[in-house]
Amino acid sequence: MRGTFGVDFDLDTVYKVGFALPHVVKGKRWLVGRDCRTTSLPVHDALVKGLAEAGAEISDLGLCTTPMVYYFTAADGFDGSVMITASHNPPTDNGLKVSKATALPVGYADGLNEVEKLVSTSAPSTRTPQPSTRTPHPVPNALPRYIAWQKERIDFDVLKNLKFAVDCSNGMASIFAREMFPNAVLINDTPDGNFPAHSPNPLKAEAREQISKVVREEGLDCGVVFDGDADRAMFVDERGEFVQPDYLIPIVARATRSHLSALELPNHLTTQLPNHPKVIHDVRTSRGAIETLREDGFEPVMVPVGHAFAKPILRKTGALCGGELAGHYYFSEFFGCDSGLLAATRILSEVAKAKAAGMTFSGMMKPIVSRYANSGEINFKVDDKEAAIARAIAVAKTFGEESSRSEIDGVRVDFADGWINVRKSNTEPYLRLVAEADGPEKLKRWVAVLSAAINP
Repeated sequence: MRGTFGVDFDLDTVYKVGFALPHVVKGKRWLVGRDCRTTSLPVHDALVKGLAEAGAEISDLGLCTTPMVYYFTAADGFDGSVMITASHNPPTDNGLKVSKATALPVGYADGLNEVEKLVSTSAPSTRTPQPSTRTPHPVPNALPRYIAWQKERIDFDVLKNLKFAVDCSNGMASIFAREMFPNAVLINDTPDGNFPAHSPNPLKAEAREQISKVVREEGLDCGVVFDGDADRAMFVDERGEFVQPDYLIPIVARATRSHLSALELPNHLTTQLPNHPKVIHDVRTSRGAIETLREDGFEPVMVPVGHAFAKPILRKTGALCGGELAGHYYFSEFFGCDSGLLAATRILSEVAKAKAAGMTFSGMMKPIVSRYANSGEINFKVDDKEAAIARAIAVAKTFGEESSRSEIDGVRVDFADGWINVRKSNTEPYLRLVAEADGPEKLKRWVAVLSAAINP
């Protein structure tokens, strides 16, 4: 649930959502956390009032990252949780991200549709707020506990010779950056819900300009930039060039296998290091990344875009980890959830190992990145998205014979020399296109043909 505060929703809406949630997501023990947006505290208060008046017992993380809510929901056995955040959206937006027991996401098809019905059919709340004995209580030592768990998964000796910068985007990564990255160059590491330095969305080029400049000017090995709620981490290499997140899925998989291989695994992970561990990836993932996963001994599993799909599939398939083009990386050891911090430390460890072997970050990535020319995600605003998808797939027949097709999220068609995916956005009013071909000229031609078909 996400939108512009005061336009798409107000505090009365939030109260009603809070009141509805315990009726839809069964259970009394609820956890609440919030990001640093200027509207997050009043949204928090309205949400807590609704939850309390519905009979919930509420624990409060206060200012936190979205992955912290996932962690404590699962680790401390809460029945449900809500993170107040609009993640990477503009400062005027806010929202509610809902999870149920074990930190499984609550999506539209399995609960939020019922919440919507309850909210839309009730009259605006006009009653005077009633005192409640169910006041929220803080989670003891939450940030130290969370940081301690993360530190157990880092080999600081491996990182000691790596020179890198971390951009917290004035978001929630600011609360852990100094302790987790003591030797890094930190920028924008004060929480500020106005996001004064740049957009909290690292997929936007302007949001990466600052860290790219720092990396180049200071001669660093790489840079990490977190989004507003720190569930995503993205990278620039030693040249300040953006590393497309799906290319890093094999890197995350290598680091995770290496880490877990060195541990005495708990029971729920003992089956996840077979000869060919499964790794999930979304329908937009580069063929170069998929081929690399297979060459590294992993079994790629394609999933629809979005955490509401990725997390349950990761658990169901027993996958080791996974990732998305948007920069979310999922981990079986993190209750199947995404963590920007865990992803960042895993990738940094592989960059550090490459440096120790005399290789740059871009050099490490070249065998994956150089295989195909990739368009990245291209957005179109169209009235009839289904018709536009049909037109795109029809003209794609001129690209060659289909070698495979997936319709789990839009349509992905693979050919001998490339592939395309056309899908409707889950979160924005766009039709999204990704194309990849075995050469830049071919890719340019494909994108032109597809674009003309989508917007005739």
